[in-house]
Amino acid sequence: MNLPDMIPVSSSNVTEIGYDESTQTVFVRFLNGNLFIYKSVPIFEFEGLKNAPSIGSYLHRNYKNVYPYERIE
Repeated sequence: MNLPDMIPVSSSNVTEIGYDESTQTVFVRFLNGNLFIYKSVPIFEFEGLKNAPSIGSYLHRNYKNVYPYERIE
């Protein structure tokens, strides 16, 4: 799987995020090195994550138990 351009973020839990618009996939790399993908995420939801005051809280509130996800690294 090819990674999109990853954007470094300021978070206590997340180092970088990325979005593949063609597949509506969000990529989230955590500080521990794990890389997760969230599937079928609309662009507005990625923009919300990117601009959230707390990336971790936004992920927990708006992604967990909403979009299917898996750990790929």
